Amino acid sequence: MQKAFLLFIPLLIWGCEQDYDNVIDTSTENYQVSFIVGIKDTVDLKIPADSLLSLRLIFTPQSVVNKSFFSIIASDFTQLNSTPIEMVEILDNLFENQFILTSQNPNGNYTVKFSVTDFNGTNKQVAVSNFYFNNGQDNLPPLISNTVVDPDTVVVTQPTVLFTSVEAMDPNGSSDILEVYFVVYRPDGTTNNNKVLLFDDGNITNGDQIAGDGIYSRLIQVDQSNQKGTYRFEFQAEDRPGALSNIINHYVLIQ
Repeated sequence: MQKAFLLFIPLLIWGCEQDYDNVIDTSTENYQVSFIVGIKDTVDLKIPADSLLSLRLIFTPQSVVNKSFFSIIASDFTQLNSTPIEMVEILDNLFENQFILTSQNPNGNYTVKFSVTDFNGTNKQVAVSNFYFNNGQDNLPPLISNTVVDPDTVVVTQPTVLFTSVEAMDPNGSSDILEVYFVVYRPDGTTNNNKVLLFDDGNITNGDQIAGDGIYSRLIQVDQSNQKGTYRFEFQAEDRPGALSNIINHYVLIQ
């Protein structure tokens, strides 16, 4: 049975006496974070792998803290908890709680944001921690298919908008896809190697119809200044660990 591996950067092991680098200055408040501690534990359940993330937030003895919370932002920038998770005060000014990361969470860099609510009801962020999460699954590259460039033959007498799209999937889950793009090669074979990113955000301005359906789209414009001839659009995708998909070339004639 595979296990998930959790690497904290730079959380402290319980008992180390070292100031935490990412504590936010709250010197104007009546509380100040002294330490943040991450205790790693791996739990084997019926699903392939779970990691129990235990967090402790320690304030200076002089601090007056009402409540403390944390939120976790995954590598795909989604917040894993729908509302801030309240921590339990197990000793004076020492707060603790846990969160389970599963094999369904994407690989990559995560952020934990800690906040405090004072006795006046004011909430303020007090510390930030970053760590790398490996969900324990063997990484497989993404796969792209069904490229579209419409129209793919253009007689340019005025600026013309082209609709481009491609379907992309990843065996490790859609959240493992980092980017989907194409690179344009001119009729003379030259290219600036710039990636033209496609979107799956449901924003019609980008040309995408439905968010999260696996179809990545982009609207681009050509005009009379474009070199005449056959262009090659090289479509590809990359996942968060850096694996590249297959390449599909789509040809576009500009006259």
